[in-house]
Amino acid sequence: MTTPTASDALVFFGATGDLAYKQIFPSLQAMVKRGLLNVPVIGVAKAEWTLDQLKDRARKSVTEHGGLDEAAFAKLCDLLGYVDGDYNDPATFAELRNQLGDAKRPLHYLAVPPSLFGVVADGLQASGSAENARIVVEKPFGHDLATAEQLNAMLHTVFPEESIFRIDHYLGKEPVENLVYFRFANSFLEPIWNRDHIDSIQITMAESFGVADRGSFYEETGTIRDVVQNHMLQITALMAMEPPSHEATDALRDLKAMVLRSMRTLKPEDVVRGQYNGYRQVDGVDPKSTVETYVAVRLHIDSWRWAGVPILIRAGKCLPHTVAEVAVKLRRPPRVVFNESKPGPANIVRFRLQPQVEIAIHARAKMEGQGMRGEDVELKVIEDATDDMPPYERLLSDAMSGDPTLFADQRSVEAAWRVVDPILDNATPVHFYEQGSWGPKEADHLVKDVGGWHVPTAPS
Repeated sequence: MTTPTASDALVFFGATGDLAYKQIFPSLQAMVKRGLLNVPVIGVAKAEWTLDQLKDRARKSVTEHGGLDEAAFAKLCDLLGYVDGDYNDPATFAELRNQLGDAKRPLHYLAVPPSLFGVVADGLQASGSAENARIVVEKPFGHDLATAEQLNAMLHTVFPEESIFRIDHYLGKEPVENLVYFRFANSFLEPIWNRDHIDSIQITMAESFGVADRGSFYEETGTIRDVVQNHMLQITALMAMEPPSHEATDALRDLKAMVLRSMRTLKPEDVVRGQYNGYRQVDGVDPKSTVETYVAVRLHIDSWRWAGVPILIRAGKCLPHTVAEVAVKLRRPPRVVFNESKPGPANIVRFRLQPQVEIAIHARAKMEGQGMRGEDVELKVIEDATDDMPPYERLLSDAMSGDPTLFADQRSVEAAWRVVDPILDNATPVHFYEQGSWGPKEADHLVKDVGGWHVPTAPS
């Protein structure tokens, strides 16, 4: 397979915005420090700023988020340019083309609302800046299946699919990548990774905090759109996909798309939505809001490997602690071998994705002393994640080099929207829950036949 040609310039729209401040500038400095970025970097925004003001903003950004490295930051400033102008004004894109100079393969990063994707794409095409270029777009990619299809169709009028990189920062996290590596690098898992040996899979993404100052955003989004349609379904696909046969960049994306296409479309009876008490008092939130801050869903994958295995997902805010974890519950042995009063818990393979990284196997072992009595033990590996490459740095570097592996493609985005589309908005009632609880009790019926919810322990 032909190795993609690296981009020879990086343009980021929304250069004065919050995402650029918190993520992009720190990632750019880190890329320079690692030797991964040595091409022109041009910010674009409508703020009536100068280049010096953008550099001041960048310095504050890296100082606050990750730390200032004077040598790397100085090199970044040498690469940095700025275009101040309206995205609807052709002069803005003419000036961008001028600053790109001899660059023939730019990467355009759109850290702007989806409503501006078409405007920017058209401006790039009209100015000649879209030819041989790549484009990176942020989530949310669409508001439902219909709008996602419209966005894809619109972008395809300017960029071919192989040049569109739909970013999901969660896929750039080291622990998420480790899910795939651990599954297929160890021979003891694959023989049992199927419906014959796995009873159920649970995926939890809990946050101990509320929506803070993002009330207006959350009113238009909700938990299903914010994390389930993208992060959670992508993790499910990684857990359920078939083994990749080679390292071609499209191999993982092909296999994930296959899983997502095999998922049943969710029905109202598969879903419980919740809202924490106090959400309606947040600035920007409708006092009668029915937007969910919690959701639990029961998924089914109609494939030979996973037929009949329930996959339970729950995500929410104001839960007991902040943690993301996958728990794979194995089927119990067919009979009780030892004469104990009751069998112990089922074996569980557990992957903790945040805040720390853990891989653990819950098992039974003999207690010390006379008699064949058992106790529960957990065999656990904890990884030091302090040196992990941050997700935006990893994803920007991959996009610059043309590697699409960690980005969502059209097939998986639209397949994921198809799964959740029927249960968006008010398709199901919203149930209230207390802050600091694990969500509304109504969600318990989804897991009644698998022994209840797996409850992640508090991070150490």
